[in-house]
This record gives sequence, structure tokens and C-alpha cells, in this order.
Amino acid sequence: MGSVTAAPGNVSTTPVIILLALAAFASASAFRICDPLLPVLAAEFGVRTAQASSAVTFFSIAYGVMQFFYGPVGDRYGKFRTLSCATLGSAGGSLIVAMAPTLDMVLLGRFIAGATAAGIVPMSMAWIGDHVPYEQRQATLARFLMGSISGLAAGQLLGGIYADTIGWRWAFVSLAVVYLVVGTLLISRRKSVPEKPSESGAGSKLLAPIKQVFSVPWARVVLLTVFIEGALVFGALAFVPAFLHEYRGLPVSWAGAIGGLFALGAMIYAVRANQWVAFLGERNLVLAGGAMLVLAYATFWLTSGMVWAVLASMMCGLGYYLMHAVMQTNATQMAPATRGTAVSLFASFLFLGQSLGVTGAAFLVDVAGLAAVFPVAIATIPLLAGAFAWRLQQRKSLKLAGLA
Repeated sequence: MGSVTAAPGNVSTTPVIILLALAAFASASAFRICDPLLPVLAAEFGVRTAQASSAVTFFSIAYGVMQFFYGPVGDRYGKFRTLSCATLGSAGGSLIVAMAPTLDMVLLGRFIAGATAAGIVPMSMAWIGDHVPYEQRQATLARFLMGSISGLAAGQLLGGIYADTIGWRWAFVSLAVVYLVVGTLLISRRKSVPEKPSESGAGSKLLAPIKQVFSVPWARVVLLTVFIEGALVFGALAFVPAFLHEYRGLPVSWAGAIGGLFALGAMIYAVRANQWVAFLGERNLVLAGGAMLVLAYATFWLTSGMVWAVLASMMCGLGYYLMHAVMQTNATQMAPATRGTAVSLFASFLFLGQSLGVTGAAFLVDVAGLAAVFPVAIATIPLLAGAFAWRLQQRKSLKLAGLA
């Protein structure tokens, strides 16, 4: 990881970003760890797979709603301090799930886990936005995202492995241990890590910075787009391991491992982020990402070989990040004066969209079966990609004309 300097005193931010990436790893693992466990949870608690999917939905809802709290608090009291406490506190929800005697208790633990993990990735991105110059920010965000991308893979992989070996509860015990270790390391550095001072009176009213973000027209476009993206992409993605297990006959561990290859595709983007941007530009990145997502979901739906499933999962990860990274970079700059709140709202809309998407997909699964989620994604994702690409081009034209 290259050396990146912070504005205050040219202090290297690289060691801090490594810790932030580790915290993001745990947060992303917690988000995806239930995907391969849905059939196992359904069998253990005597419910349908669609009902068990509430373990995904509750995490997403809590994660999204809590951004309205973390963003203003981070802007007022310090982003690093906020994310450090959130990381340390995230162990609690995982331990509740690990010891849960009923599905209701699992859902409570998942809700708490989402509420605490909500303060990690958005506050980390906002801290990077505060302390890394804009010309270095895209590459730095890509390096940081290696942590969350790895977590996506590890969550699905470990969830499946634990389910097939010593039991699914140990997956959440492992998560709790990672949170405790990383959170302790972050807390130990809180006095030496620079924080951007809050502006005079900033944060005196928690709703003020939220209103400030929503007053920016482009911010509203980005937030609406990422909300729809979360619903369309992750509504189908959450049911991929269950589809591979029930329709293709793969063991839970294999289905989880193949689902986790989403992260490998995402890493292909992350390690060459600057080259992708330079070669395609933002508009074409969005269009290419949408096209690749459609191809990936069509491959899941229409092919039966495991090799095709592996390829589809990797294409899904690459396609998602080609499109999502453009939104993410715009989110760090759409309201610089209240960057913590802006990035938190971005995460909120993403995860609320995901929760809506998983809920809608669960209803569809109950009515028409697991395979039904794929044609919906195939039909709608190109519309989203095309609309956002058009808005990006429109915004670029306005900037060139000096009107934006």
C-alpha cells in the first residue's frame, strides 16, 4: 500500500487506513455472512427460507437508519473517534446471534449488529475524504475498499464452512473476536490520529447537516440512484447461495464460497481502479457495470455448471463495483462541508435500498421460487445504469458550460 500523507503535519495515513480496512473487513463479513446460512437457519428454526432472510433484512435496515445518527455525530465529535467506538461495540450483536435460542433473538442480534457496524465504513470513507488530497483519494479509497471487499468474500465463505463443519454459531463468535481485536487497536490510536475540526456551531442540531446535504440537487440524484442500486443488485444477490444449494444441488459451503467470489471480481476493479477510470471515464464505467451485472445474473439463471456459477459471481462483483465506485466517489465530494453526513446518508440509502430489495425478493421467492429474482434484476438494472450515465453526462456538460 503506497504512502499517503495527511494534511496536518504530513503524518502518514497509511497505518490508519490499514486499521480502517480491517474494521471494514469485519463489517462487510457481518453483512454477507447470513447469505449461505439462510437454508440452515430455516431448517433449525422451522421456518421458510424467505422468513430466514429477515436476518439479512434486519441488519440492512438498522445499518441504513443509523446513518442519520452517525453522520452528524461524526461531523461534530470526530469521525475516527466515532468509528473506533462503533467497531468495538459491534462485537455485542454478533455474540447475541451466536447464543440465540430462537429466530427472534437472531433477528435482534442482527439488528444490533447492523446498528453498530453502521458507523465503520461510512465514517472511514469520510475520514479519508478529510485527510487525503482529492487527486489521491480514488486510489486510497480503492485500497481501503480491499478490506470490505475481502470481508464480502470471507463472510459468505466462512458462513458456509462453519455451517457444514462445527456449526453456524461459530461464524458469529469469530466475527465478535475480530471486532474486539480491531476495535481495541483503533481505540488505542485515537489520541494520535488527526481529526478535522468541526466548523463553528456544526452539529449543534443533528438535523442541520442532513438538511444541508439534501439541499444539494446532485446529492439527491446520487442518493436516489444508490438506493435503487442497492434494491436491484442485492435483492437478487442475497438469494444466490440459496439458489445454488436448492436448485443446483451444491453443499452450503460450496454455495457460500461461490457467492463469495463476488469479492474477487470486486478486487479486479480495486487493484486497477485508476486505470479503469482513465480508460472508460465515469459514464462508461456505469454502463459497463450495468451490462456486466445483467450478464452475470443471466448466467446464474440460465446455466447449470459450477464453472459458470463461479464466473457469474466474479462478473457480478466486477460489474457492481464498476458502477458503484462512480457513485461512491461522487458521494465523498457532493457536500464537502458536511462530508461525514453526506457519506453516511449515501450508506444509509444503499442499505435501506438493500433491505427493500431483499424484502421484495423474499416475497417473490415465496410466490414464484428462488429463480424468479434473476429476470427482475436483468430487466431493471440496465434502466438504472442508463439513467445515471445520462445524468453524469448532463452534469459534465453543465460543468463545461460553467453552469454547475
